[in-house]
Amino acid sequence: MADGAAPEIDLSQLTASQQEALQQYTDVTSQEVSEAIAVLQRSQWNVQIAITKFFDGEGQDPVAEAISAQNGGQPGAGARFDTLIPDGPLGVTFDDIRLQEANLWGVDPHNHDPRTRRIPRTPLAPRVVPQQPTTYRPPFLLSILFAPFRAGYGLLALLFRSVSYILSFLPRQFQVRAIGNSVNGGLKNTNGRRMLMPKDTAARFKREFDEQYGENSLTWFDGGHAQALDAAKKDVKFLLIVLISPEHDDTESFVRGTLLSQDVVEFINDPANNIILWGGNVMDSEAYQVSLEYNCTKFPCSVLACLTPKEGATRMGIIKRVAGPMTPSRYLASLNSAMEKYKPDLEGVRAERVANDFARNLRAEQDAAYERSLATDRERARQRREAEEAAAAEEKRIREEAEAAERQEQKRQQWRKWRATTVAPEPEASVKDAVRLALNMPEGFGGGRVVRRFGRETTLEELYAFVECYPILGAGAEGGDSDEEVTQPEDYTHKYDFRIAQVMPRETLYPDSAVTIAEKVGRGGNLIVEDIPHYESDEE
Repeated sequence: MADGAAPEIDLSQLTASQQEALQQYTDVTSQEVSEAIAVLQRSQWNVQIAITKFFDGEGQDPVAEAISAQNGGQPGAGARFDTLIPDGPLGVTFDDIRLQEANLWGVDPHNHDPRTRRIPRTPLAPRVVPQQPTTYRPPFLLSILFAPFRAGYGLLALLFRSVSYILSFLPRQFQVRAIGNSVNGGLKNTNGRRMLMPKDTAARFKREFDEQYGENSLTWFDGGHAQALDAAKKDVKFLLIVLISPEHDDTESFVRGTLLSQDVVEFINDPANNIILWGGNVMDSEAYQVSLEYNCTKFPCSVLACLTPKEGATRMGIIKRVAGPMTPSRYLASLNSAMEKYKPDLEGVRAERVANDFARNLRAEQDAAYERSLATDRERARQRREAEEAAAAEEKRIREEAEAAERQEQKRQQWRKWRATTVAPEPEASVKDAVRLALNMPEGFGGGRVVRRFGRETTLEELYAFVECYPILGAGAEGGDSDEEVTQPEDYTHKYDFRIAQVMPRETLYPDSAVTIAEKVGRGGNLIVEDIPHYESDEE
């Protein structure tokens, strides 16, 4: 059999892992099965190595040559052979090649078990944040020198756009296209599309998609790729990235025949599948950057990404790439096979997050209940403290009022004793113009009827002082008989708690130092001494 020819192998003879590797390889490369089997056999059934050989070309295989050298055999026909000097200072041994392979694919070089030594890792799903284009400003002199060339280039670009617009009615294969393609490594043709913010770019893509292919039920993510990736990571969902290019002839058939088919739309919109759909037009800067980061070499391209817990707790990996046109059933089979492989891991992550959320909520509720209980205890302590402070303040106030009342009463008694010494004595019987008064005393002043003569110039205030000091003076006694010297109390203003009134006609006589008894009563009369009620005393 010639080198590179496909071996005649029955597919039923392949193991389950080999059939899965063949399915993954053909989904990405769309190569014939016979040729795919040959490449996979030369790659030891490693899908990543086979894909690399398909896109980058096959060169020297150091692993195969090392195995051949170790077994004493010759390398395959047509392959370059370099003699390996074992254990030499300048030679390369099989262990060196195995170590290089381990460093290349991220495996354990000391694990010799062929079943577990090679552990393939899913490619990392990068988080693409659109970058604003930078404008280079040449020096002023250079800008003057190149101004004619810049003007000519602008005229040519305007002419080219005009011709493209005029020929837009022609079929796509006859239309004038920009030289170079973003996928093939040339200049990116944006047709003058203005760069927008990620949210506005997503809205423009959905609007143009609906205008081009009609109204549909697809639920596109309304943000940028970075936000969609973050949402998929946070909600533990699958992120389906669909990149389309209007310049490719397969875009129309893929969108109308595959992406917008009833089965695919229902599969994507089914909440049970937990799919976030993000799409982009590679004519936009963000989608173009995504296509570069995700190594999309053929359009239309669909990339399925999700959390890979076994490779990292927060690592988003690419679990499936689907490129080119295909039937809806094959498209769904490719997505479903990759999703079924990672669904148990994602369900475990969701269950763990639910448990963590439950534990966190439980701790939060316990902390809140503890804080409420602590706040209740603090409030009760505060109320108890305030009640104790209020009781102490009330007790202090009562004590101070009692002390003040006691001091006031002492000053009152001192004033009465002092005022009793200043009451004018009763005029002698020879005084013809004296005023004779009959006073009916209340119970607080001993009761009974007191008859006494007062001088004509005696004031009403002097009359009130006589009644106030009558218990000290005694019935019929004259003031000033006590040997004890009493002084007038300081900071004290005496208030009489009684009033004197005439009976007929009823008139109250107030203590006034400017009004005499003769002016109110005349030569004599009967007067009543009445206690003032407390409420009237407060009003006065």
